[in-house]
Amino acid sequence: MSDNILEIKNLSKIYHNEKGEMLALKDISFSIKKKEFISIVGPSGCGKSTILTILANILKKSQGEIKFNIENPKIGYMLQEDSLFPWRTVLDNACLGLEIRKEKTEKNKNKVINLLKKYGLGEFINSYPDSLSGGLKQRVALIRTLAINPDILLLDEPFSALDYQTRLSLSDDLKRIIKNENKTAIMVTHDIGEAISMSDKIVIISNRPGIVKKIIKVELKNPGTPTENRKDSNFIKYYDMIWKELDNHV
Repeated sequence: MSDNILEIKNLSKIYHNEKGEMLALKDISFSIKKKEFISIVGPSGCGKSTILTILANILKKSQGEIKFNIENPKIGYMLQEDSLFPWRTVLDNACLGLEIRKEKTEKNKNKVINLLKKYGLGEFINSYPDSLSGGLKQRVALIRTLAINPDILLLDEPFSALDYQTRLSLSDDLKRIIKNENKTAIMVTHDIGEAISMSDKIVIISNRPGIVKKIIKVELKNPGTPTENRKDSNFIKYYDMIWKELDNHV
């Protein structure tokens, strides 16, 4: 049996409009192991987010195979914006996924409360989103995603709406939480440094139609937090390698 939790083979996506067909993705293939963190980078409009929406079953693939090597896989999808409802408390927002899935039992609610307390949000449980910073809102959004106990987390540029300093801080938080909770994650990002500092593996996608140009395994000399990893002696080597592979600025 494969040790991959997910295998994607020759995935393609064709959009149809009044002008005809547009090939967005072509023969995308990569795999991910349990507890692995993968980032997808590439130019704007290359189809990075389309891959996530197909994996989340929001968008239908045109061709190819998506194989989950687990029964009834649960997918957690975290978007660019925190999408918290301002009229709901932090706890109620964090429980939203459970409500939608009709899984908001007392036991599961207590698990969410414990997650909020564990990751620095205990004092805000009964607060509303307008009292939180941008970074804390994204942390609530992550816990909302974790609340359903997903097998795979899909992260669509989760830091893009934040300032640089908050991005660095939250990347440390997010990686720590994902590691502590033993989760598998696929993240789309425009930020090369973010990808290198957080990932075990990086998938580089070309300009449209998006194809896999290269898959790079990240091996740092002294791996630590994402912020620490940016100071690793191998960091600049990977940065230059990925930059050369990209068709234009990401």
